[in-house]
Amino acid sequence: MLGARSNLCWNSFLVANHQAHGSDRVRVRPRNQIEMEIGGLDSNGRQFKNADEMWREEVGDSQKKDDWYRNGVGYWQGVEASMDGVLGGYGHVNEPDIKASEAFLNTLLTDLFPNAGRNQHLVALDCGSGIGRVTKNLLVRYFNEVDLLEPVSHFLDAARENLAPENLLVSGEHKAASFYCTPLQEFSPDTGRYDVIWIQWCIGHLADDDFVSFFKRAKAGLKPGGFFVLKENLARSGFVLDTEDKSLTRSDMYFKELFTRSGLNIYKFKDQKGFPDELFPVRMYALTTDTWKKIGTSRPKRHANRPGLIK
Repeated sequence: MLGARSNLCWNSFLVANHQAHGSDRVRVRPRNQIEMEIGGLDSNGRQFKNADEMWREEVGDSQKKDDWYRNGVGYWQGVEASMDGVLGGYGHVNEPDIKASEAFLNTLLTDLFPNAGRNQHLVALDCGSGIGRVTKNLLVRYFNEVDLLEPVSHFLDAARENLAPENLLVSGEHKAASFYCTPLQEFSPDTGRYDVIWIQWCIGHLADDDFVSFFKRAKAGLKPGGFFVLKENLARSGFVLDTEDKSLTRSDMYFKELFTRSGLNIYKFKDQKGFPDELFPVRMYALTTDTWKKIGTSRPKRHANRPGLIK
């Protein structure tokens, strides 16, 4: 069992409201979303003047914050540990999701790692790993070791089974290494263990302060030259709060503000293609702790002491 996890971060969801309530997986866009960058609304149509107003109401004291995380993980404890379950009934988006993620990852490895990471022992962390969908279909094929972080115990049990050596089409040099039944806001990685920390469809369960503190802790878990990939749903403007599973869909501008507060720079981003029109847009961000400058067609150069601006 998970124990006292006041938490979140289970992979599982492209955030989509395909049901009557505002559940969170492959999320369908609310029809009444307003075109306002600072304000936002919840899945019942209630409008907020700004994010501070919303967060004061949702997590304004320690009890409310505990309830936020407990209710969030409680929602996912009631979801079947299957592809359709973790993707909110949109299991068919798995293929285009993995295809786009693989293309993005290949570009990053080519840009940032010598020899595109070949002949290196690479290690990744899959945050919000759910049943191991992203690890099995993508990460374990590129990384020698993948650790999984997931607070929903029956999802993690399914991941252990799905990622057993006999169920993987990879050599013995590639494996799922460790399984952590821990929420994002409570996790601190081993120092310098990871080349890539992959965070997909789970960061919406973190309140803003925990979003920032997570990335500040997680930076210590990266090897020199390592990076984050954040893949998430985007609100067209402002934010959309899902009142049922306690998660937030943020806009690009909202994300950029939090990246700045976390001390991260956007190296590259790319939008997901091939998803149904009723779903929120999805964007992949490659995030580094360094500022990069490309010179001609050569590899990007590091400027470790130069402050980075996100435009």
